[in-house]
Amino acid sequence: MIGISRIEAAAERIAGHVVRTPTVPSPGLSALLGVPVTAKLELLQRTGSFKARGAASKLLALGEAERAAGVVAVSGGNHGIALAVMASALDVKATVVMPRSAPARAVEVAESAGATVRLTEDMDGAFALMTRLQEEGLTLVHPFDDPEVIAGQGTVGLELAEDVDEVTDVLVSIGGGGLISGVAAALRARRPGVRVWGVETGGAEAMSEALAAGGPVPVELSSIVSTLSAPSVSALTYQHVAELVTEVLVVPDREAVRGSLELAEHAKVWTEPAAGCLLPAARQVRERGGDGARLALVVCGGNATTADMAAWAARFGLR
Repeated sequence: MIGISRIEAAAERIAGHVVRTPTVPSPGLSALLGVPVTAKLELLQRTGSFKARGAASKLLALGEAERAAGVVAVSGGNHGIALAVMASALDVKATVVMPRSAPARAVEVAESAGATVRLTEDMDGAFALMTRLQEEGLTLVHPFDDPEVIAGQGTVGLELAEDVDEVTDVLVSIGGGGLISGVAAALRARRPGVRVWGVETGGAEAMSEALAAGGPVPVELSSIVSTLSAPSVSALTYQHVAELVTEVLVVPDREAVRGSLELAEHAKVWTEPAAGCLLPAARQVRERGGDGARLALVVCGGNATTADMAAWAARFGLR
């Protein structure tokens, strides 16, 4: 398990390399849900998502030989962007493996940052190629199965605990589980009474299926939300969620896209569906918690283009 001292060490290590993002009350979301809602705006993070924290944490912890070998990562989009940009800033050669379903913008940004981008037919193929490149000598920066990456993501929870006076429930999106593992570990140490809820989209339910099976299992992926589409969680992230998270909620892709549109309208923030899924889940948590609920949403990323959002809205018949 990742302890608070490791998260504090990561916070010290990455300070100056990442943004300490705002934690703000949202009048619009509070009016919409009928209880106080706070948003942790990780979409304002460097590279547009929380992933910069974990990438920086890992890169800065590497030894000279590991850095010299170059790094490799697999990504549905945001981790690849983050690794490419942070590696360029630290003068480390990076290779990013993505499925062809990854957003075109993610590929463009990673390449413009100087990374070599390798595309595969699907996410399973991306993980397989990542493993092969690691075996050939590149240093792996895993998107979630790495203590230093999780500690870096945990700095989100550290800041949230420092910035929010009253909160009963924190909602965090889950792909492979690195963000929620770090956030839950930080909150368990700093705010032990707070409930942490995970949120997945239908067709990207690696953590839900792991919890049902008693451990990580491979899953079928069909969600449009590539940034949450891990083919399985890891033993490390499963352990954190099983021990520290109240429940993992699953929302349909359509509701995740609707959530992004509502966040734009009511919270005035432009999110990707990986963050949009938090809003329909927040409605469920609010119903369970009643009027005494005080919600915080970790708005994890905003790397969706207007064209992406228009296409998804049209696909699901949303205005």
